[in-house]
Amino acid sequence: MIALNENSRLAPEDYLRLEEKSLLKHEYIDGEIYAMAGTTDSHNTIALNLAVLIRNHLRGTNCRVYFADIKARLEERNRFYYPDLLVTCDPKDAETPTYKRFPKLVIEVLSDSTESFDRGAKFSDYQTLASLEEYVLVNSRRWQVEIYRRAEAPGWQWQYFNHTPAHPALTLASVGLDLTLAEVYEDVSLETEGELSFPESAR
Repeated sequence: MIALNENSRLAPEDYLRLEEKSLLKHEYIDGEIYAMAGTTDSHNTIALNLAVLIRNHLRGTNCRVYFADIKARLEERNRFYYPDLLVTCDPKDAETPTYKRFPKLVIEVLSDSTESFDRGAKFSDYQTLASLEEYVLVNSRRWQVEIYRRAEAPGWQWQYFNHTPAHPALTLASVGLDLTLAEVYEDVSLETEGELSFPESAR
């Protein structure tokens, strides 16, 4: 991300007005805005696969999946992020057409430029959302899905699940959906060959 507007801080309402007219997407962090980089073929295909799988699973329910262009608002940290996917089942989110405040599932597809931020500060920020049940990181260079699931335990600790070709079955418990890595990475050509590719025997 590239910081803009370094000499003045925007109020959230000003950011939302500017973003409605902008040709580029920007994330908002405590008064400053950051231009977002474009995505790759692999990144886009992975996100689309997940959006379709989750949307089909949730059809007929009161839950909605949003893909790429809907912001998550983190009021406690004064942030707006654009997750690759988010799912909300809270009717209050119908009141805000450009952002959602009560996601239960957030998915980020990792890229070289955003991975450290997605794993670190962004995850820390997302943990302030009481509604969030799962935070999912999907690797775009190798077949790997990492799930952080909020545990019903004192301190609201997060459980960690790492899915690779050795353990290809995964569950998005927040929406009750069972998946395989083969479904997540369907039609994806990995950027790196060799050990990062998915063995045919595990499909």
